Amino acid sequence: MGNRVAVFSGGKDGLRAVQLSLPVDVLLFLIYDFSEPSPHIENVQATVMEAASIGIPIVVAKLDKGREPEQTASLLRRLSVDVLIAGDVFVEDHLKYMEALAKEAGATLREPLWGMDTLEVLMKDVEEGYVMRVLGARTQSLRRAVGSTISKENVDWFLDLAKKDGADPLGENGEYHTVVVNSPLHRWPLRVRGVGRASLQCCEIELTVASYNATVAEQLKV
Repeated sequence: MGNRVAVFSGGKDGLRAVQLSLPVDVLLFLIYDFSEPSPHIENVQATVMEAASIGIPIVVAKLDKGREPEQTASLLRRLSVDVLIAGDVFVEDHLKYMEALAKEAGATLREPLWGMDTLEVLMKDVEEGYVMRVLGARTQSLRRAVGSTISKENVDWFLDLAKKDGADPLGENGEYHTVVVNSPLHRWPLRVRGVGRASLQCCEIELTVASYNATVAEQLKV
């Protein structure tokens, strides 16, 4: 019997997919050469710390541009994948890409969020205690939320920003990206501190440091 492998960036949708698919054996964080910077890749340390908190081993792999599908399928086979898990909701191109990867790797694809209402998913997240830090945003109003922590207490403010931009509440079109700093799966909350920001034409990105040791975190004012 093979492993249950979840594609994981550290964001809320990936974590929700993991929660709905437990047990999960391995998390897989893939580094692509995108034409624009990725908030998740720039903050990969936070994702690794999140994986440590939820207690699932994580593999981080850099892919060569133009060879991403074959290299990912090869890596999945080396991980003895049996079930491939992802957190797509409605973007057809993403689903087709994951279907092709699973087929090439000889795995079954599981997409537990597919077809769900994105607002309902976000509200369920915060109602269950998900706390997310916004690492990056594309649209104008949502850029104001970069560096903020979103929870049940302020989700209405965040949704107002998304509505002003006509953005999907879950950011399914890439309007914003998060790292989950606390959830029912976390054994301890992440200590994440912003250390800089990049204001680019494409997006606003926060650069962070994530600390494990409480004494170090206190010194850094995390």
